[in-house]
Amino acid sequence: MAEQRAYRQLSAILAADVAGYSRLIGLDEEGTLARLKELRRSLIDPKISDHRGRIVKTMGDGLLVQFGSVVDAVRCAADIQQLVTEQQTGCAGDRLIEFRMGINVGDIVIDGDDIHGDGVNIAARLEALAEPGGICVSAGVHDQVRDKLDIAFTDAGEQQLKNIARPVRVYRVSAAPAKQRPNLPLPSKPSIAVLPFQNMSGDPEQEYFADGIVEEIITALSCIRWLFVIARNSSFIYKGRAVDVKQVGRELGVRYVLEGSVRKAGNRVRITGQLIDVSTGAHIWADRFEGVLANIFELQDQVTGSVVGTIEPKLEQAEMERAKRKPTESLDAYDHYLRGLAGVHKWTREGNNEALGHFKCAVELDPDFATAYGMAARCYSQRIGFAWVIDRNQEVADAERLARRAGELGKEDAVALCTAGNALVIFVGDINDGAALIDRALKINPNLAFAWMSSGFARIQLGEPEAAIEHVTRAMRLSPQDPQMFAMEIVIAVAHLFAGRPEEAFLWAERAIQERPNFFVGQCVVAASGALAGKLSGAEKALERARRLNPALRISNLKDVQPFRRLEHLTTLADGLQKIGLPE
Repeated sequence: MAEQRAYRQLSAILAADVAGYSRLIGLDEEGTLARLKELRRSLIDPKISDHRGRIVKTMGDGLLVQFGSVVDAVRCAADIQQLVTEQQTGCAGDRLIEFRMGINVGDIVIDGDDIHGDGVNIAARLEALAEPGGICVSAGVHDQVRDKLDIAFTDAGEQQLKNIARPVRVYRVSAAPAKQRPNLPLPSKPSIAVLPFQNMSGDPEQEYFADGIVEEIITALSCIRWLFVIARNSSFIYKGRAVDVKQVGRELGVRYVLEGSVRKAGNRVRITGQLIDVSTGAHIWADRFEGVLANIFELQDQVTGSVVGTIEPKLEQAEMERAKRKPTESLDAYDHYLRGLAGVHKWTREGNNEALGHFKCAVELDPDFATAYGMAARCYSQRIGFAWVIDRNQEVADAERLARRAGELGKEDAVALCTAGNALVIFVGDINDGAALIDRALKINPNLAFAWMSSGFARIQLGEPEAAIEHVTRAMRLSPQDPQMFAMEIVIAVAHLFAGRPEEAFLWAERAIQERPNFFVGQCVVAASGALAGKLSGAEKALERARRLNPALRISNLKDVQPFRRLEHLTTLADGLQKIGLPE
């Protein structure tokens, strides 16, 4: 028999054990073992199977489980904790079996049926930190699931785990709802959300293609100014979830929901769609569109046209024609573009690098692909926000080249224009040209949440903080459950800070970094606004986190590591950071 070779894989790992197991065994060995066996048989093992987990091994009272999805791992853990408690109703308190659980996501080594590595070790250490009946997760797990599951998180801070070199940020979890968002009122015009389409290709590697098709349909619909279209980031929080469309309508504040599927086999593509009126739950339109991959843009236009014709049949034909676009003639370039979109939405350094590589491949294959130039430039905007910049001068030059080209080519492409403008404002420092591109994008597509957020930041740079808050508020309504909400909250925080309201700035910025602790700019804003507002403890902690994210941070290099360009803004930031000890 050939020897099995070890290989590496990114996985979510759940470690669990019974709290006070030795005490329970001492009280009633046979009864404890019998009850534990029954819990495993009737509840725990089936629930793990339901959530597509693999039990790697059992260790007496403990379990080690591997999942392909972080969402599945957390949902499984929360379900098990709730059901274990319910099943033991009436059991004497000193005989109660309670599990502690830890979940981590990371690179693991698979060796036959076993798994090893820091990804596994961290999960085990997190389990040891959990309370009986509780769950602890790493920051990586928290970042991926916090807007996808109705679960509350409490930040337990950075913890030095045994035999783990670097501190790990830990969050405690409960099965209670994170927060009840109020139902949003319907806009005055027809409103729609497009949910992620199901990938019917039978190949998980084609997930990016199905997601990209949906993003293109959303973009086309949002170009129709007579519609109100929810942004992609909010629609996609429902990915992988069984949803009640009426609930979706309430949470997003829309009248209609479009759902469907995509199947890609060889050079053929099939798209199905169903349009639902969420007020009644009734399907008001359903259809199937098939064709060769070379005609993918025509298929997208057919879906868009059918949806619009159903919900607003009197819409002018000129408006429909404006929404049609063929971004590239090269299908290979388009494939790289869709793969790049998937990378951008990971919000990680690795995802950002992966995305930039795909967008650059796309423009090499089609030098006139405006949207790919703009999205490549956007990757650099992400880099400065998260302190991922390595060679500032070279990267600024590259971002400017990409952004200028996107602006030249994308005269009627709102995505190309707003991403190019965003990069010019945030990374290159050309505020006037960048703001002009963003304004052009909003004239073409007033439904583009990213453009409204970008406009908000540009308004700050132009010295208009109140207009900035108004624009970002519009972005929030277009994408009310956006995983990028932390960035919108930081823009509002910055507007308050530079308008002389540090207390309000601190509140908004704290909310943002609770959602995204590795957001470098956010930590700096918390630190500066907290210092100026007299919230010294919170400010000092934020500065400490900011310096861990970027050890080179100094007063003297603020203009290089921050996206703020006005001298008075840099002075305000420096005053706050100096107050809590940032060295020159």
